[in-house]
Amino acid sequence: MDVRLAQCFIAVDDHDKALAFYRDILGLEVRNDVGFEGMRWVTVGSPHQPDVEIVLEPPGANPDASPADRQALAELLAKGMLRGVILTTDDCDALWERLRESGADVLQEPTDQPWGVRDCAFRDPAGNLLRCFQRPAA
Repeated sequence: MDVRLAQCFIAVDDHDKALAFYRDILGLEVRNDVGFEGMRWVTVGSPHQPDVEIVLEPPGANPDASPADRQALAELLAKGMLRGVILTTDDCDALWERLRESGADVLQEPTDQPWGVRDCAFRDPAGNLLRCFQRPAA
């Protein structure tokens, strides 16, 4: 049996700002951009991982979420309390430099971690915490 990640979800409050970040700064490709009943979902992914996607969705997009739940999620997103994903790259320093030059909210410059990776941390325009690591050369 083969079980692999296909999609993960990140809440965003402005899809155009999210696209400018994920597509234009991180270099992910847009795979889908769908509007439905007043909401919008955008799917992005790395050209090097065609079978893995990140869905950028509005906070509280779950149809079972109550208005109070949607409001609570929007407030947590505005505070930067929701997590995003951990990405990997072959050049953490170059990615960090691109993020810094773009004006992105960079939280941690590239750092060699005791567990063997070099990583950095930043926030997307919605405030989601993202980390990116580089594995050591083999």
